Amino acid sequence: MVDKHISRRRLLAAVALSSSVAGCTGLPSEESGTTPSGNSTTSVEVTEALTGISNPWGLAFLPDESRLLVTEQAGRLLLTDPETGDRTALTGVPDVYARGQGGLLDVTLHPDFDSNHLVYLTYSVADEGGSTTRVGRGRLDRDRGQIADFEPIYTARPFVESDGHYGSRAVFDTEGYLYVSVGDRQFKNFGPNHVAQSRENDLGSVLRLHDDGSIPDSNPFVDDPGASGAVFTFGNRNPQGLAIHPETGAVWETEFGERDGDEINILEKGGNYGWPVADNSCKYGTDDPVGVSHEAREDVVAPVYGWACGSGGFPPSGTTFYDGKAFPDWRGDLFIAGLAKRYLAHFTVDGREVTEVEPLLADRDQRIRDVTVSPVSGHLYAAVDADNAPIYRIAPDE
Repeated sequence: MVDKHISRRRLLAAVALSSSVAGCTGLPSEESGTTPSGNSTTSVEVTEALTGISNPWGLAFLPDESRLLVTEQAGRLLLTDPETGDRTALTGVPDVYARGQGGLLDVTLHPDFDSNHLVYLTYSVADEGGSTTRVGRGRLDRDRGQIADFEPIYTARPFVESDGHYGSRAVFDTEGYLYVSVGDRQFKNFGPNHVAQSRENDLGSVLRLHDDGSIPDSNPFVDDPGASGAVFTFGNRNPQGLAIHPETGAVWETEFGERDGDEINILEKGGNYGWPVADNSCKYGTDDPVGVSHEAREDVVAPVYGWACGSGGFPPSGTTFYDGKAFPDWRGDLFIAGLAKRYLAHFTVDGREVTEVEPLLADRDQRIRDVTVSPVSGHLYAAVDADNAPIYRIAPDE
């Protein structure tokens, strides 16, 4: 069922919390010990698992937790050992268009990685028409330190003259479909003719593909001759977070607003998420709404949680549901990397009810680009968006 509006109570709660967390001390530095976080019974220890990483963008653990794959936006894919700090820059990685917000972006593993060793990368590419988002795959060969037989499998259309809003997360759902997010490329012609409101292109949307990049017959617009068959949802501004709910299997998405207006969404097949005709953003530098509210239109899907214009917003990047064993109280909770707000946000989730609780890493005052859960230890790992960056390990304080 389509949720057509954000409740006023929930929206006001988001505004109040976004104001209050700005003054939170969050977690102390590593040298000063630990404090409770998220709730009064959960204490954590924060350490630097890796240092000296250049603008990390995506994180993916191998299933046995023996290594962590890290993308660097400039174009390197690192195979790292978070226990020792060792890392290898893998060969066989595609050339990328590393300008503006572009470069080597997300990394994820095939669900059958143990048998096929397939690694998927999203990245920006350019030609004479501009640039766009692409997804490709290759086999991890640890012995040779390479991604073997890498091949592009889908390229978002069209190429445009912009260096911004590429998306670009990738995740497999429980049925084996590959979801890839693509941004709206910063088009400013707000209104019904905006690219994100058109199903004829891949911009401002989340795509659904088979693992080889082909388009599923069950996609919502595959029988529309004027539409891109890869589109699963549209009306998405710049989605940089995708995560699978561990119990329902639903795909959750986070996206940037314009001035504020950031969103957490649950993706529905064929859903129009409103950008820019229905949105909670204001135009940059003004208090003027970009579009009408979600509740004013029957044909759009409202976020389950949003930051209204004037709240200060929360530009959200990578996101994950916690499904590990290290923090039993957090199972089913949602963690979202915060860029401009400079902390790792923590949300409890009850069905479609989302509540922000005490953040992590707020005292570090660093842009957080991505977050993941280690599959064996259950520790959280968070990547800092900086030229000489750490990747933090968040473990129980024992």
